[in-house]
Amino acid sequence: MQVVLDNKLFEVEIIRKPNKNIYMRFKNQNTIMVSCNRLVSEKEIEKLLIKNKESLLKMYEKKAKEEMNDAFFWYLGKAYTRVFDGISKEVFFEQDCVIAKDEKTLEKFYIKECVRVFESEVNRIVPYFKNIPRFSLKIRKMKTRWGVNNITKRTITLNSELLKKDLDLLDYVIIHELCHFYEANHSSRFWAHVQEFYPKYKEARRRLRSV
Repeated sequence: MQVVLDNKLFEVEIIRKPNKNIYMRFKNQNTIMVSCNRLVSEKEIEKLLIKNKESLLKMYEKKAKEEMNDAFFWYLGKAYTRVFDGISKEVFFEQDCVIAKDEKTLEKFYIKECVRVFESEVNRIVPYFKNIPRFSLKIRKMKTRWGVNNITKRTITLNSELLKKDLDLLDYVIIHELCHFYEANHSSRFWAHVQEFYPKYKEARRRLRSV
């Protein structure tokens, strides 16, 4: 079936399960997946989709952004078209393209760049902080956090997805986590420390939420 929401035509893929509730999500930016009981009619589904139009359109916008981001290789705030030539020994950038032998080579390059760029920025920023303990740096992909400071273990973990963002956003997250050595919470005193090192932190937070 199909449904029109705000002049946009969407395919609707219905999955029949022994559910008590009805669940809706976007399979891609053109298709809405609906999981429901076999007794629910298509007419009822259409009414429910129209009733939840605003929420669905927000989900659509988010999915469209995700698909746009996945279509490119994002590196320090810029989008590059992936080009695999099957022969290049090194990964390199040429105008708006990133050239690599294959996808696996590009993935390895991304991981190495995370280590190189993150360690470089941490080493540059740390000297501005006084009386903080020695700590270890870890890098991994996280779904809900840009950074984590485990004060007890003295470990700062940065989200590898930050390599896709502008460098100043990486710097903000590093500063944010370092400030937790002064204040373990998000009190007004904590944000005062953040503002001292990164005056436009509110703008940085907004930019991280919007991408």
